[in-house]
Order: sequence, then structure tokens, then C-alpha cells
Amino acid sequence: MRHSWKQGLAATIASVALAGCAAVQVSAPAAPVEVVQDAPRSSHWQYDASGRPAAERDGYRPPNKLAVLLPLTGSLATASAPVRDGLLAGYYGERRRRPDLEFYDTAGTAQGAVAAYQRAIAEGADQVVGPLGRDEVDAVFVQTAPTVPLLALNRAGTPPLNAASYALAPEDEGRGAADFLAARNALRVLVLSSGDDSARRSIDAFTTRLQAHGGSVVQLLAVVGDGPADMTALMQGALQREGGVDAVFMALRGPQARLVAPQVAAAGLATRPRVATSQIMSGTGKAGEDAALDGIAFPSDAWSVTGVPGLPSADSVASSLPTARGPAARLFAFGYDAWLLTAYLEHLAMSPEASVGSASGTLRMDGDGNVLRSPAWSTFSGGNVVPLAGAGG
Repeated sequence: MRHSWKQGLAATIASVALAGCAAVQVSAPAAPVEVVQDAPRSSHWQYDASGRPAAERDGYRPPNKLAVLLPLTGSLATASAPVRDGLLAGYYGERRRRPDLEFYDTAGTAQGAVAAYQRAIAEGADQVVGPLGRDEVDAVFVQTAPTVPLLALNRAGTPPLNAASYALAPEDEGRGAADFLAARNALRVLVLSSGDDSARRSIDAFTTRLQAHGGSVVQLLAVVGDGPADMTALMQGALQREGGVDAVFMALRGPQARLVAPQVAAAGLATRPRVATSQIMSGTGKAGEDAALDGIAFPSDAWSVTGVPGLPSADSVASSLPTARGPAARLFAFGYDAWLLTAYLEHLAMSPEASVGSASGTLRMDGDGNVLRSPAWSTFSGGNVVPLAGAGG
């Protein structure tokens, strides 16, 4: 039976409440996959191939029965909804063989996550995606030994054998920013930080990766609150140091960045590359105010900026689905990624150089089971978010 994409997703969301999903097919192409053959990394993984068709030419090989562990109730339920709907959009949009799909409620607790995992295995799941909360992931990693391939949707230390971890991690953005600047030979960087946990994590990763490229942080300046004092003189001081400043990295929220950007220009740094984390999108949305951010590059999801094969446009989805609107769109894209990763998990796990183009960027997996994301890049122009041409992602 064939339905429109909107009808299919509406039916899916309704069926989630009943812990079941209808099999609905739609005519949407699968996301493109880059296939690169390399030596397998089998020591981390155990795949039971019995009863599973061989992988398709592009590496597509979903399980027979996929268990999705999400906090459908409890304190994390609101954050879980767009992840759930993004995953289901990918599932319904796939034209090829799909697994049976079953949802298990973790209730947002460590105990609930472990119980959901154990129930999923007992009921015959041959692959698991989730849980979502960091405490949930940590509990499943510590208290269970995954007997089937597991894709956790958060980071909690090194994944155990037969497990992978995917998150929209600040560390990925920090590393991505360092790579972005190194590609432009901008190796001496002034860093502006809000000081919150996300900023600290992204800056730590940025600093480590920048040093690996032969670069260094010239100075780190703290931006406190949404009305920081004028730091123009401090920025000019950094610029006058031996070697000067090649670029500026901002781990700031939108209102902070709007106030600091004119100071960056006044200090003589407006012509240098300026890169921010995705935090810059927090508190933005009014073009007249956001024009102050013009020219600042930041990591974004490919779906909302350029669109991706396999999904309708972000605007069309948001018009009919609340879980794909505003800040939730990023989690919707993350959920779509989760579906792709389950379908290509074995391919990515066994082929070190393989990658998949997703709604959030380009995904690869390291030897420890961590999914690494190379984000798409955007910038502001006239106060509006536009794709950054030639930036990769």
C-alpha cells in the first residue's frame, strides 16, 4: 500500500503510541553513500549474518528486527519526539527492504534503559538503536555486554565491544572548526568563549585538533552574559602579539555573538576568517538583528540549509509537523541520521574509510565505535542563514 510522505509519517507517529509501526512505502530516494573498501575492523564487532540478505552494492544492510530505545515518557520525552519522528521519516522513505521496527520506552532513566534493552533482546531484536540520555547510555554500556550490534544516541565513554555511539557532540564541532581553519592556513586563533559546558568541550577539542595541524590558540577571552564589556582593546592586544591572529573562533550563543561581532571588527579582525559553533543559532532568527553576524561560518545540518535526498525540504516538513520546527529540526535530522546509521552500521564499522551522507553532514566511524560527523557549513548573509559554498560537510 502506498501513501504520501505526510500521510505515512502521521500514521507512524500515531502507531508509536501503540508501540508498533505500519509498513508504508514512499517514493523517496535513499541518501547517497560513498563506498570505500578497506581492511575490516572485526575485533570490535560481532555480526550474526544468519537470515540476513547480503549487503547491497552501496553497503545497505539493515537488520531483520530493529529495536529503538527512546524515552517516550518522562523528562526526556520532549527531546525524544523529534528524534523518533526523524528516524521514522527515514524508515518510511526507504524503498528497499526494511526491518521490523519496535519501540521500547526507557522512561528517561538508567534503570529504564537497561530494562528496555534486556526486553528488546529477549523479544528477538538483532540490532538496537538508543538509548538517548547520557545516563541511559552509560548504564547500558556498563551493565550490559551487547550481544547484538548497538548504536547508542549519546556519548558515554568508549563504547564497549559490539557497540557504537553517535551524538551531536560539541567535540565534533570543535574539531570541524579546526579543520576548517587549517584548510585556510589560519593557524593562530583568538578564541571567544561563553564558558558553559558545551563551549568548554568544543574549545578543548578545537585546541587539540588545531595543535595537530601545527597551530595554536593565541588567547582565550571569556564572554560573560548577554551584555559583555567592550573587549576591543584585549582583541587588539592579541592581534599585536608576535605572529598576530589569523582567525577568530567563537563558542558563543547568538545574542553574545551579535554584541561581540562589532568589537571583533573594531579590533581589526573583520577580514580574518571567523568561525563559530552551532550555539550561534541559539537566540537568532530576526534578520535585522542577525545582520551583525554576516560572514561568520558555523556548522549546521545539511537538511535545513541545502536539503538531502530521501527527505522532503525542512520547510515543508515543519509546516505540518511540530517536531521538525525551530530548534527541534536539528534533532529531527539527528533521528534521520540514526536510521541511516542502523542501515549502514556494518558497512561503516567494517570499512574504515567508508562514509554516509546524512541530514547532519558526513558520517564516518572510528575503530572504537564512535561515529564522527563532518558537518555542513553555513554563514549569515543579510542576517539570513545561507549555505557556505565550498566549505565541505
